[in-house]
Amino acid sequence: ECSAMPGIVLATGGGAVLAPENRAHLKARGVVIYLRATPEELYRRVARDRNRPLLQTEDPQARIRELVAAREPLYDEVADIVFDTGSMPVPQVVKALLPLLQNHEVRE
Repeated sequence: ECSAMPGIVLATGGGAVLAPENRAHLKARGVVIYLRATPEELYRRVARDRNRPLLQTEDPQARIRELVAAREPLYDEVADIVFDTGSMPVPQVVKALLPLLQNHEVRE
């Protein structure tokens, strides 16, 4: 439903790309940006977050590596733009993304 709304920014959860119908909706509507980060950077971001059920394991870093390995091809499949965020602050990411979006044709 959300992907059909015009003029929005939709931040999906990491597992959203696992469902083929979600990937089809994302590809068909709007511009999809994959904000890519290394497993190490992702772990750094979520290390203190206890509300991550998939990471409640003995080795959360290994689990993140598994999740990235399984999901990255799916993100690549739907992404119009792949952007490596690294440890860049959000305002810097936005500033770098704006020219990429301005040069990209938006699907209606």
